[in-house]
Amino acid sequence: MNMTQFRRVVTGHDTKGKAIIESDQTADQFLERPNRPGVRLTNFWISDGTPAEYDGATETCTGDFTLHPPAMGSVFRCVEFQPEDPEVMATLDGPSAFAEMGAAENIVQNARHPFMHRTDSVDYAMVITGEIWMLMDDPADDVLLKAGDICIQRGTNHAWSNRGTETCIIMFVLNDGVTTREATGHARTGIPARPVS
Repeated sequence: MNMTQFRRVVTGHDTKGKAIIESDQTADQFLERPNRPGVRLTNFWISDGTPAEYDGATETCTGDFTLHPPAMGSVFRCVEFQPEDPEVMATLDGPSAFAEMGAAENIVQNARHPFMHRTDSVDYAMVITGEIWMLMDDPADDVLLKAGDICIQRGTNHAWSNRGTETCIIMFVLNDGVTTREATGHARTGIPARPVS
């Protein structure tokens, strides 16, 4: 798969407190999955808490590649989606693809797209190039996002479908999130509790 190489520059301080460049290299923690051909995820930075520590490690993208941000943390990542082939999509195993990221429980069973999923996070997304359909539970709510469009994904079921002719690049910041189960009124009925399996 011919995907983008992203230059990642990380700043820091020397021993005297002077601002310096600590790292200038190609981001190299990425995931391409045989169960989701044409999609590549690249991590740029992972914070393991809030507030984020800014004087710690120069490299935080190590270890296993997981879908979720750390508890109380965040992940800055890019996802590249090549155009989908409907015939290929019909043969793919969504649960296996998500299991490769430690997220098998996030797949929505019997959904209308094999990669419909939900995460306990608030995700900030911006389409950089191309266009992509964000699929929701009801097709009437599906929306076409184009370059420059922003989406705030708040723990809802969704899937991404590139029905265009060029690769779509989306930048994401995933923030660990919770559902306020004690909420009352509209807030309580708006977000149902996730079923326990």
